[in-house]
Amino acid sequence: MRLSIIAASLLSAFAAVPAFAADEPASAHTFTGNMTLASEYIYRGIAQTNRKPAIQGGADYSHSSGVYAGAWASNISWLSDLSATDAKVSSSVEVDTYGGFKLPVGDVTLDVGVLKYWYPGTYPAGFVNPETLEGYFGTSYKFATFKYSYSFTNLFGAQAVQEDGSTKKSEGSQYFDLSLNPELGAGFVLNLHAGRQLVANFPGASYNDYKVGVTYDLKGWALGAAYVTTTAKASSGDFYRSALNRDLGSDRVVFTVGKTF
Repeated sequence: MRLSIIAASLLSAFAAVPAFAADEPASAHTFTGNMTLASEYIYRGIAQTNRKPAIQGGADYSHSSGVYAGAWASNISWLSDLSATDAKVSSSVEVDTYGGFKLPVGDVTLDVGVLKYWYPGTYPAGFVNPETLEGYFGTSYKFATFKYSYSFTNLFGAQAVQEDGSTKKSEGSQYFDLSLNPELGAGFVLNLHAGRQLVANFPGASYNDYKVGVTYDLKGWALGAAYVTTTAKASSGDFYRSALNRDLGSDRVVFTVGKTF
């Protein structure tokens, strides 16, 4: 009997609350964060931490209009790996900032934006800061995504002084990215990727990269495992070889643990 009275009292109390309190409009602004621990940082098939772990994280903002912006960071070692032991580059962090606009058209989502890669640090004489600015256009349909990127600057510092004194640059480089992420059920997602990196004026540095992996959702945590391979190791000469003669484009198996909040 007492429970019934309490229940009735609660119902009366809630009934007295103005109706508009339950109808407050959803915010047009969305903020999210993400963090990942990876056994190794691989980007476009190329090792960024040379078989060492990476700690990564970022923050994103999106508006209901489709406008978005964000920042992301990770530790890296590829710059020091590529430099000689007596002239080491001190940059050990990559920071990415980006912004763009997404437009849903039926079941298809269009995405256009710009992305800037930053590599803060000190660079000995003869080394170029690899900061890169790219524009991109993407489209996604269900579990399939295609993205095209174009570099407005040298691609990660790639340039060379020629015999006549002129500088051969890599601005205008392009990257083609096709990714498929179908759900397998029971919390598993298959991750398939194929990419093509075209390095302007450096055909020997162009290569393909591929990934086959799986991600599992464990109570909001994403557990991932993937096999990554490229054609860089066979066709790119010394472009992707460290100062210690390590192949940065060789086959890798990568494990990740991540969460979005």
